[in-house]
Amino acid sequence: MAQYTLNINGKSQQVDVDPNTPVLWVLRDHLNLVGTKFGCGIAQCGACTIHLDGTAVRSCSLPVSSAEGAKITTIEGLSKNGDHPLQQAWIEHDVPQCGYCQAGQIMNAAAFLKDNPNPSDEEIENAMNGNICRCGTYLRIKAAIKTAAQKS
Repeated sequence: MAQYTLNINGKSQQVDVDPNTPVLWVLRDHLNLVGTKFGCGIAQCGACTIHLDGTAVRSCSLPVSSAEGAKITTIEGLSKNGDHPLQQAWIEHDVPQCGYCQAGQIMNAAAFLKDNPNPSDEEIENAMNGNICRCGTYLRIKAAIKTAAQKS
């Protein structure tokens, strides 16, 4: 076990965990931030997407030892009142069905829009390609991202 100080959603958090513990499990099991979901465990589905210094990363494969000193943002820290343009667009377009993948989808889209505020349909599809939605709400996801881009 080792002591780590992590900057999560603008707050300093201390955890005592094995250095190889994935950030996902630190968030969920040690800090009770359960918005980030476990999907596949091999960084292929995107359900566990968070921001690490503003870049979308898969937290299920990121060891906590690699995250110390970085700014971590989870879905809980994306906005204080759920009023991020993507969160509002998700509601407007009625994106979620089961909802399981949605935090990862939104976090990936937020990092993407930060770098590309006026994306084409093809750019959205390419950027979101690694995030899997079992319910198949891809058309609504794309529409919500376009709406959020227009409002940002």
